[in-house]
Amino acid sequence: MTLETATAAFSGTEPPPENLQFDERALCAWIAGRLPGFDGPITVGKFKGGQSNPTYRIDTPAGSYVLRRKPPGPLRPTAHAIDREFRVLSALAGTGVPIPLPHLYCTDEAVIGSEFYIVDAVEGMVHWSCELPGMTPQYRKDYYVDLFRQLAKLHAVDWREAGLTGYGKSEGFTGRNLELWYKTYCDTKAIEIPDMDWLAAALRERLPTDEPVSLIHGDYGNHNVIAAPSEPRIAAILDWEVSTIGNPLVDVAHTLRPWMEPPEPGKDRPTLADKDLQAMGVPEMAEIVDLYAQASGITWSDPAFYLAFAMFRYACMVQGVLHRYTIGTASNTKTVHHQGRVVDIARKGRAILTEAA
Repeated sequence: MTLETATAAFSGTEPPPENLQFDERALCAWIAGRLPGFDGPITVGKFKGGQSNPTYRIDTPAGSYVLRRKPPGPLRPTAHAIDREFRVLSALAGTGVPIPLPHLYCTDEAVIGSEFYIVDAVEGMVHWSCELPGMTPQYRKDYYVDLFRQLAKLHAVDWREAGLTGYGKSEGFTGRNLELWYKTYCDTKAIEIPDMDWLAAALRERLPTDEPVSLIHGDYGNHNVIAAPSEPRIAAILDWEVSTIGNPLVDVAHTLRPWMEPPEPGKDRPTLADKDLQAMGVPEMAEIVDLYAQASGITWSDPAFYLAFAMFRYACMVQGVLHRYTIGTASNTKTVHHQGRVVDIARKGRAILTEAA
């Protein structure tokens, strides 16, 4: 495992490592006749980005596709739910939410060694660094405005009309999500972090008594969207593994992490906390919150809770990534995380709640 900046570690594709290779001829044979216009030969590259489900670019003479699969090895029963990803992508097709068009889902593990699905490849770029290096201030402003406009558009989808009844429970999401992430953290932690236990207890006591309900992404942000090649516009939203029916304000706060996350010198972490936002053209957090509220009609009454919860959830996610490296099920051979990062994020979450008391 090597520690790198996110941009260096996750940009582009690479040859699949041995444990994530598959029989390309078997894949072609399975797709042939099922996907109109598809024809070999194919060229396969694994995307460097992503920590959970291995994702590949499939280039053919007629066009390009993306294959996303469950990883090999022992998996938690509720993890790597690519069937849910394919279901929500299929439901969102035609709603105006930018997604890669879904085509096929394969349940036959004999084809490449695990279940997988096929979607269109969407051209563009992933801004792994929230500073959007090399872009103009106007680009940055327009990009972040569209990032949150598309989130509001997602939250406005009539999920019942889209065929997502039963995709998640419509009540009590935030409390269940808190307990789910805390259990995940406890199951994967490598050291004791008192701030994580303090946060879990404090957030539990401060749970919202009335929460809005919508379809939510669960891990929305720069790292999971493709920006259009030549304009500050979101071309596709990726990685729907933890999407569900839940509280949209949890999505909003999670996406606001770059404005809060503790800086780390020398790393292109997703943080804007120590930057001159006005000079960069990046909207202030308050501007973004107002923009989202105007676009969605949803406002929050306890921002400290949601922002601290975002830090808590993110700390749990980072701990889970570190654990996957330890047990050998990570889909990427490189990481931008280390154990001290979980400590720093938890400390920030506690500070948010403490300062708001």
